[in-house]
Amino acid sequence: MQVLAFDDEQPLAQALADALGLPLALIRRHRFPDGETRLVLPKPLPPRVLLLRGLQHQPNDRLVELLIAAPAARAWGARELLLVSPYLAYMRQDMEFTPGEAVSQRHIAALLATQFDRVLTIDPHLHRIASLDEVMPAGQGVALSAAALLGEWIAQRVPGAVLIGPDEESGQWVAEAARAGGLDHGVGRKVRHGDREVRLSFPEVAVDGRAVVLLDDMASTGRTLIGSAVEALARGARSVDVAVTHALFNGDALPALRAAGVRHVWSSNAVPHESNAVCVAPLLARALADWAGA
Repeated sequence: MQVLAFDDEQPLAQALADALGLPLALIRRHRFPDGETRLVLPKPLPPRVLLLRGLQHQPNDRLVELLIAAPAARAWGARELLLVSPYLAYMRQDMEFTPGEAVSQRHIAALLATQFDRVLTIDPHLHRIASLDEVMPAGQGVALSAAALLGEWIAQRVPGAVLIGPDEESGQWVAEAARAGGLDHGVGRKVRHGDREVRLSFPEVAVDGRAVVLLDDMASTGRTLIGSAVEALARGARSVDVAVTHALFNGDALPALRAAGVRHVWSSNAVPHESNAVCVAPLLARALADWAGA
């Protein structure tokens, strides 16, 4: 059995391989001038392969890489292939908002299910479905949560903080983080007016004179978090920090958060980013221990 990964995700792949006591091998990539990609996999491969590939930043390119790597891995000896994708792209598009609009969550999940025996991810952005079982064959998609890891981290760094989730969909996730850290929490309501215009209805929880940590499963443009930070400070919060599972932080999101008065920004390394503070390798390893030992 072996862990297989792409070179740009080697740190997390190495941590996961070490936690599982497995060897790590890397896939080499070359991009041709016309945009096509050449992949070179180690050969031969053992019968069971754990392939690590997150689908953040340029997800279309990464999906094509997976569609090449998966059958190549099977051709070079892998009989059982498990995908560990800490960030699973296209999960937000979960219904037909306008006539004819493709429900990409359903289609991408089904596509990955044809290539991998199992797909393991962390905090997928699921809104109107309860689990990946609704878009993949039962048991084939496994979703973990980094909420408890972040809650424990926050409790160590900001004892007595109050955790604030931006909207109703974050309620269960924020509650789990609060339980893990023994912290108070509140959940707001998000009103979106487009891709970059979001207003937060702040929760009715006292923040005057208290340290506030804004929690979310992911941060893309950061506008929701910026609005929350401004509101928390206006209500007298002593400080405002941010913690997220997936640190996408596109464009000017990170400097804009800091300009809004956010003190610290923490994230898990499910997505490689300068804000990474919490390692998800132990979380993944615990979920994979039985599979790795079989």
